[in-house]
Amino acid sequence: MSDDYAFRKINIDAYDEDTLQDSELFDADPRSAAQALEDAKRVQQEVRQLLGRSDIPSALTSLLANYPFGADHDQAKTQTLSTFILILNSTKSSDVANIVKGLTQQEQDGLMKFVYKGMEKPELLEVNPSVLLTWHEKLTEVAGVGCIVRVMTDRRTI
Repeated sequence: MSDDYAFRKINIDAYDEDTLQDSELFDADPRSAAQALEDAKRVQQEVRQLLGRSDIPSALTSLLANYPFGADHDQAKTQTLSTFILILNSTKSSDVANIVKGLTQQEQDGLMKFVYKGMEKPELLEVNPSVLLTWHEKLTEVAGVGCIVRVMTDRRTI
């Protein structure tokens, strides 16, 4: 790339004092990174116990109750994503629609975040990507496209 295009690498928002920062758009996760990781490990143990009893709806609800978000919670996010994969691997595709129907709107939005995170980082997954598409399809049928819009506009990413 020639020097004629070097100006495109400049972050012009850094020179604008009126630019909104993510921290101004939502409250940060109140937990420290260590506490969020500890919570993610606790939830993973709880989910494993629930999956052992074949209680997939409760396992998913437990995961979606208080997932980590924010820039400094990467380890907790990875731990939570692996817990989500455990749930996916334990779920029959014929049960997905009924499970999704049993979730609240907030839980459906959180589930959609996890589905999109899985699509974003397929190298981290130990699941066939078509499973994510099945969850996305059933979730969209139940929650509508509003779920997609809410997730795409929410700045609290997992």
